[in-house]
Amino acid sequence: MGGAGGDFGGSDPVISRLAKEDPIPWYKKPNLRFLYFMLFPTCMGIELTSGFDSQMINALQILESWIQYFDNPQGALKGIISAAYSLGAILSLPLVPIINDRFGRRWSIALGSIVMIVGAIIQGFSQHVGMYIVARMILGFGIPTCIVSGSSLIGELAYPKERPVLTSLFNVSYFVGQIVAAAIVFGTNSIASNWGWRIPSLLQICPSLLQLTFVFFIPESPRWLITKDRSQEAHDILKKYHGEMERGEEFVAAEFAQMQAVIRLEYETVSKSSWMDLLRTPGMRKRLLISSMLGLFTQWSGNTLISYFLGDLLKMIGFTDSTFIQKINVSIACWSLFCGVTVSLLVTRIRRRIMYMACTISLLLCYIAWTVSMERAMTGKANGTPNNGANIATLFFIYMYSPCYNMGYNALTYTYMVEVWPYAERSRGIAVFQLFGRLAGFFTTFVNPIGLKNVGWKYLISYCCWLAFEVCFVYFMFPETMGRTLEELTFMFEGEDLQRQANAAAEKVVNHTEHDTTGLGRCSTNENKLGGSAEVKEHVP
Repeated sequence: MGGAGGDFGGSDPVISRLAKEDPIPWYKKPNLRFLYFMLFPTCMGIELTSGFDSQMINALQILESWIQYFDNPQGALKGIISAAYSLGAILSLPLVPIINDRFGRRWSIALGSIVMIVGAIIQGFSQHVGMYIVARMILGFGIPTCIVSGSSLIGELAYPKERPVLTSLFNVSYFVGQIVAAAIVFGTNSIASNWGWRIPSLLQICPSLLQLTFVFFIPESPRWLITKDRSQEAHDILKKYHGEMERGEEFVAAEFAQMQAVIRLEYETVSKSSWMDLLRTPGMRKRLLISSMLGLFTQWSGNTLISYFLGDLLKMIGFTDSTFIQKINVSIACWSLFCGVTVSLLVTRIRRRIMYMACTISLLLCYIAWTVSMERAMTGKANGTPNNGANIATLFFIYMYSPCYNMGYNALTYTYMVEVWPYAERSRGIAVFQLFGRLAGFFTTFVNPIGLKNVGWKYLISYCCWLAFEVCFVYFMFPETMGRTLEELTFMFEGEDLQRQANAAAEKVVNHTEHDTTGLGRCSTNENKLGGSAEVKEHVP
């Protein structure tokens, strides 16, 4: 069979096995339950801002007060207004790993939130289109720090059994933001003054205020604390949130020992804490290629047409009533939320590669059908004889796009990135994913209105061609990562020796629990507990 499977060295996945054997559900564990509830406003809610932004810009472009105030922007200007958010994000990405590694996950979220609060205030009080564009760039500048930190922190704090679901739900909040923005703009649609667009623009401040308010109620990443020689704090966090089970002491000791061993091996063998680490070994280069292409796929699969230019698409086939378009906006956001949550709850049951293959193939088929119906609808409109059947079919395929996209590029995106990248390079890896995603988003949001204006339905053919490439790339390049902890996945491209050493620390604790029930004092990041520097034997399937 095609594909790129990781090599796990044939060793016993001790932590995964112990977690699966735990019969107590998360909601019966008070500390873990509190942690998960606090993760929602602090980390899961981060993508509220992105969802709010895409839907707000989409909706404002058909709001009469916004159109009049900014003199009905068209073409390139309309594109740059939408793309400014992505441009600001691109400019901040080189700083994201530095901030993450120096200040930790929580402070990174706080700093990014402060930047976005400033951007939202400027956006709401903009006096001209230039000020509005700059405000959107500031908003975009703050979001990557929060996304990289938040997605990593969810994966690094969650109990192994629930981690895939929680990291998958991270992206679902995007649709909550869309629904809120669509509802707000729908409500302000009747306001004739400039407050019709200023109120939604100002309310984009709300997700960041939530993050800033609650972020310090959750603990710091234990892995980050271990790298800063704060092992006791890391162990205490694991004991509090992961130790509420029948074999809790044993589980925490094994998990803690494995974290220490894996982080030490990472810094000895594959990480020198620089951007060049991403090119240093074949395994890292493969991770870099997968992350870069996944970033492109999440934005070049046709989703930005619906997210930012739904109004233009509907007008092209004869739907011009702003109230009707607003209703379609809200309904698509609600449908997308339902699809996103449903798929997120399935990530522990369906293998990653199967979900990604189903995603890419269904997107290709959906876009081909959408292109055909769009051509029929536009031809009917141009001839003065509206083709109602084609119009309904076009709407149907716009709705069908959501479950196709969500089964891979929404639900699995950050779950997969957290699993593919080892701790030492996780911030850089997700930053690269963000870079390519933002570059792709900037390009498409800038080019989409130009393409739709100049070639109409034929512009959709370019997405059909790209989606066919996505199917091939996913089939041959994406590894399977389901069913393992982050530490067990760390060296999946580096061969058996390192993977065995990584698991050895946990196995030793489980097999000799009576000799050491805390795991403390075993080794720091720089100690050679496992017999000196390990030789890296690259293995890229």
